[in-house]
Amino acid sequence: MDNLKQQQHALTHYLRDPEQQTPPSDMNAARVEVYRELVLNNLSQLLSATFPVLIRIIGEPRWRLLVRGFLRDWRAQTPKFAEIAGEFVDYLAAQPQVLQQGQWPAFLLELAHYEWVEMVLQQSEAPVLPLTDPALLLHRPLQVSALAWPLAYVWPVHELDPHNQPDAPPAQPTLLLVRRTEDFSVKFSLLSPLALRLLQRIGEFAALTGLEHLQGLAQEAGQAASDAFVDDGLALLRQLHADRVVGTT
Repeated sequence: MDNLKQQQHALTHYLRDPEQQTPPSDMNAARVEVYRELVLNNLSQLLSATFPVLIRIIGEPRWRLLVRGFLRDWRAQTPKFAEIAGEFVDYLAAQPQVLQQGQWPAFLLELAHYEWVEMVLQQSEAPVLPLTDPALLLHRPLQVSALAWPLAYVWPVHELDPHNQPDAPPAQPTLLLVRRTEDFSVKFSLLSPLALRLLQRIGEFAALTGLEHLQGLAQEAGQAASDAFVDDGLALLRQLHADRVVGTT
């Protein structure tokens, strides 16, 4: 048994890092190389479905470098294949030195996160928010659908592609609402800073009514909670409600 464990450890160390590790001496070299290619190729294929834009931008050779580094340096905490893409994003976020090598695009991490969000929403088993009475939006506590994610990025991640790779981020951040519709398609829309903060507040202060959220939002923005401000906020809430992004509890 001890010899078997030694073989397994030697093999797995080699499969993770064939450049620095040696294969088990008593295993057929040709078979070991087959395993090495299978592991890398299978992991690359598993991840590639989640990050198609990223791969088109950096190209297949550099993509394989990233996958090789992930396989070598990261220890995933999940046995579920569907969650490996999230581990890959965590790997990129936890090791910024990786992105400083080989002249990687500065937007690489944010683009990877954005593409991962789309995959998570498509596969989510969270229920759609039930229809509620829009007349109660100001008078009841609110909730944000688990199928709608308000996000803020430095880079315009929704516009990036091989022909649009800015060298510097724009002056203003990119604020997005990414949501899954009833037909399981994922859509994005741009958010204003106030709309983003409103959605964040709903998530942070679950007991507040819609009116209390708008009053708090006005205070944060240094404005008076005038009738006009509340009316504009209610119009926004009604649109979010119609899109099944926000509902009453």
